[in-house]
Amino acid sequence: MREYIQRNIDAQLLSWKEDVMRKPLLIRGARQVGKSSAIRHFGKEFKYFAEVNFERHKAVKSFFQGDVDVHLIVQKIASYINVPIEEGKTLLFLDEIQECPEAIMALRFFKEDYPELHVIAAGSLLEFTLQELPTFGVGRIHSLFMYPMTFDEFLGANQEQRLMEMRNQADSDNPLDTAFHDKLIEYFRIYMLVGGMPEAVMAWIKTHDFNACRSIQEDIVLTYEDDFAKYKRRANPDLLRTTMRGVCHQVGEKITYRQISTDFQSSQIREALRLLTLAGIVTPVVSTSANGIPLDAEADEKSLKMLFLDTGLLLAVLQLEGNLAQTLVQLIMAGTPQELVNKGGLTEMLAGLEIMRNKPCVQRQKMFYWEKKGNSVAEIDYLEILNLKITPIEIKSGTQGGMKSLWLFMREKHITEALRCSLENFGHFEYVDHADNDVVRHVTILPLYALSQL
Repeated sequence: MREYIQRNIDAQLLSWKEDVMRKPLLIRGARQVGKSSAIRHFGKEFKYFAEVNFERHKAVKSFFQGDVDVHLIVQKIASYINVPIEEGKTLLFLDEIQECPEAIMALRFFKEDYPELHVIAAGSLLEFTLQELPTFGVGRIHSLFMYPMTFDEFLGANQEQRLMEMRNQADSDNPLDTAFHDKLIEYFRIYMLVGGMPEAVMAWIKTHDFNACRSIQEDIVLTYEDDFAKYKRRANPDLLRTTMRGVCHQVGEKITYRQISTDFQSSQIREALRLLTLAGIVTPVVSTSANGIPLDAEADEKSLKMLFLDTGLLLAVLQLEGNLAQTLVQLIMAGTPQELVNKGGLTEMLAGLEIMRNKPCVQRQKMFYWEKKGNSVAEIDYLEILNLKITPIEIKSGTQGGMKSLWLFMREKHITEALRCSLENFGHFEYVDHADNDVVRHVTILPLYALSQL
């Protein structure tokens, strides 16, 4: 049995188990982020664990044909895999469920006809199948979204719970001791290289060898590219590969279609980005005017930045493309914290991933940024709603003077609170805006290694 690294979703699964109103659960996310491992680990909470994999147990698909009688289906599965399936005692896990759309459609009947049974389903490329189903039981099925490991999960995997506790006690008035701050920066650098794919993290823990991690990352990238042929509507795999790699080259920048490829039309690249988003490989960060809540009310879908799934995988893609990755690796390992934050779109991307992954996992999260076009371009890296207010988040290592975009945004939108995320220690400063009736604006400095505390 493979070792298991604790994941944030574990607590969600335990509370689902005890919920008397629970619905069948669908775990959604990109391939190889640890969905099946988390469910198998959770299966230890039950007397029996009944796993059906629709890629391996093809015959089971026939149980879902015709009229749906979930009690009869369960009896057949129990006999077929020779595991007792009893309410309250068994976790029934339907893996690779995208291979059997009838099983997805049947999930709603477990809620209606057999709510006492604990049923979980998962699958890779599941979103494509869900798109093609007329309805898959909205209101009768509960979804949780899973991502690669967060920085906190990575620290936990490295047995650094005490270090996390020290960090969590710090705030802008009580910064961390330098020794703990430096240690967290060191771990953050390692996390940028290893990324959060569970297999790569496990390789790091066992070997402390970046090359061992890179070999796994390259295999995962190739698996993703092999999957392109399975995407529904049969998008051109070359187009998907080109688009994915183009995104990796424009990390931290506004996406320019011409930079991705001149061989494909804009409409084709736009569709490829949509499919890569569905597969969970990229996440759009959409420009918004940010005049009020919700942020997507004024979103401009034509102005996008893209977050790639994982920093380790991104470096693996760039490695396959040439020597750009080596420059980035040297910057991550040897650059000063200022260089790392200011030169690397990679750091901005990782901050976005951390913000997104630490939000509630019950829905697909949306990400936003702000830009002001004109003679001088101003940009805020991320916008979040905190305490029912729009909060600008700048990923910077700079001083107050290097934050013209932030002051401009705060003045225009009449905002007094902002966050600067960097590799500085916890802190804060104030700025008296003489151009706006001497309004005092507060900026809290949140280290990049503490983004889970948002």
